[in-house]
Amino acid sequence: METTIVSKIKRYNTYKDSGVEWLGEIPEHWEVKRLKFIFEEIQTGSTPSTSNQKFYGGNIDWYTPKDLDNDELIFAEKKLNQLAIKEGEVKFFPEDSILIVGIGATAGKTSYLINKGTFNQQITGFHSHKVNNKYFFYLFFSLSDVMLNTANYTTLAILNNEFFKVFSLVKPPLSEQTAIAKFLDDKTEKIDQAISIKEQQIALLKEHKQILIHKAVTRGLDDSVPLKDSGVEWIGEIPEHWDLLPGFMVFQECKTKNIGMKEDVVLSLSYGKIIIRPKEKLFGLVPESFETYQIVKPGDIIIRVMDLQNDKTSLRTGIAENDGIITSAYLNLNIVRNNIPEYIYNFLHSLDVTKVLYKFGSGLRQNLSFLDFKHMSIPIPPISEQKEISEYIESASQKIDTAISLKTQEIEKLKEYKSSLINSVVTGKVKVS
Repeated sequence: METTIVSKIKRYNTYKDSGVEWLGEIPEHWEVKRLKFIFEEIQTGSTPSTSNQKFYGGNIDWYTPKDLDNDELIFAEKKLNQLAIKEGEVKFFPEDSILIVGIGATAGKTSYLINKGTFNQQITGFHSHKVNNKYFFYLFFSLSDVMLNTANYTTLAILNNEFFKVFSLVKPPLSEQTAIAKFLDDKTEKIDQAISIKEQQIALLKEHKQILIHKAVTRGLDDSVPLKDSGVEWIGEIPEHWDLLPGFMVFQECKTKNIGMKEDVVLSLSYGKIIIRPKEKLFGLVPESFETYQIVKPGDIIIRVMDLQNDKTSLRTGIAENDGIITSAYLNLNIVRNNIPEYIYNFLHSLDVTKVLYKFGSGLRQNLSFLDFKHMSIPIPPISEQKEISEYIESASQKIDTAISLKTQEIEKLKEYKSSLINSVVTGKVKVS
């Protein structure tokens, strides 16, 4: 793909100093103009009175920073009705416009407005009938970091009307603006398609891994063994020679406090992994004394049990590989009867990934407790088979994770290439044929 694109672009014949530090040299016949002399319409959005819910709902797109994603805008998550327009709470902004987040964590995010719409006060819109607005969308996209580096700051970057009006942009002739926009529409679409394909491949790999683990911990590795009904919907059939035991016969709750600071390695559950928290990051919401934390041993299974109601996406289970301590708000399961911790973890991890774990939540906020786990049905193979299954899952998972990592790196390279291509073309570093 890159070879095809590069073969169609070249340098302009002559260049001049733009007089703008971040821009450098530009083609001799291009101009540098302040933004206020380029766009006829520059508008900051607004929010209708929240005390009057009659403004909300309907079919008018009302964009917030959450909607902007450096791409084309098709529809907004939140909607307004005609009353909000009629009473002057918000104003329509025309199609073929540029929207930029001006304040907050996503300041600098830029999107292209395909259809007319409205937006809140954190967003500024730009439009002109005399330029190719799509070209300037690509230009703003490439200047996100530049704008943030030159913005006004309190605690967060502020890109307001005062900032935008004095901000300088490069302005090619209209015919070249149109050619560049058309070129980038074509090339970025191809890059985005390639990214989408790799994202789908990653999703399939993750699904395959999930199926592989669930099958291994409920059916084993030998497809020829006779099966029996477990009587549990989310487990299904299990090998005849396996047991089905309640949780209290497989693990016990470990609540050993770190009295006397026996351990000082602080652990944390992050993305389904138990990691060591660096000492330099132990600040903020930490206890006065780590004696209140619970001691963790290798092989212990840690489960984040709070607030299932408000978090249905993150992974809640992990298996410890190190001695250490972890907040007592987590559930610590110590495996008993010589069962293989990795096998039990993989079973619980499977319930976590498939969200079956949420069936066991209780209380107003659906928290979990050991009471929810002690009667949980768990398929138990012979110890030797548990070990064999655990080793198989580890080996297969490593291969899948490696494939996912490679796909992720490929996506990052494509995104970097897309950004580099856009920047090179819109600033005149290379010429579109």
